[in-house]
Amino acid sequence: MIENNKDIYSELRRDMVENQLVPRGITDSRVIDAMLKIPRHKFLPEHLGDYAYSNAPLPIGMGQTISQPYIVAYMTELLNLDTGDKVLEIGTGSGYQAAILAEIGCDVYTIEIVEILAFRAKKVLQSLGYKNICLKVDDGYMGWEENAPYDAILVTAAPPEIPEPLTNQLKEGGKMVIPVGDYFQELILLKRTREGLKEKRVTPVRFVPMTGEAQKHHK
Repeated sequence: MIENNKDIYSELRRDMVENQLVPRGITDSRVIDAMLKIPRHKFLPEHLGDYAYSNAPLPIGMGQTISQPYIVAYMTELLNLDTGDKVLEIGTGSGYQAAILAEIGCDVYTIEIVEILAFRAKKVLQSLGYKNICLKVDDGYMGWEENAPYDAILVTAAPPEIPEPLTNQLKEGGKMVIPVGDYFQELILLKRTREGLKEKRVTPVRFVPMTGEAQKHHK
């Protein structure tokens, strides 16, 4: 019976990639391979397992969500990552995005402000055997300075404005992808160059708001 379930989930992942990701322009083979391999259903409350591979964000408790598969793949692909890159993730949530980053060979530093979510994510990530993920409970607005600079930063909650502490932790040539805004949000891709930060507005999105320090710094 367990083997049958594994087969079903494997088929659902393939269907997700073939019908949600590839037709919408996801082409990075490492991202696709990671999406095919990682059991997304394990990162969700058990009663939502049947919906794990649908093209929708899903609740994970504490007012937080797991992003739809396409957004996870798209944000990852935007960063154009290499094996061995050091990546900071703000907003661990379920842990699924961290697993995708780790699966493609990055060293992942991930921060979650909600302790119960961090505990759950750590448990799942450990059960799947990931050794290249460091997780801590903290306010992600300030980043994780002791491990900076980063090749890439991926933010999964929307601050009203781009946090300066995060851009300061990007190395030259590094990229950050972040949703920004209150009611109206845009996904923004930033790159640190010798001349400074280059900003590209990518697409309208809808993420949960970044809590904590982000709201204190809103002008």
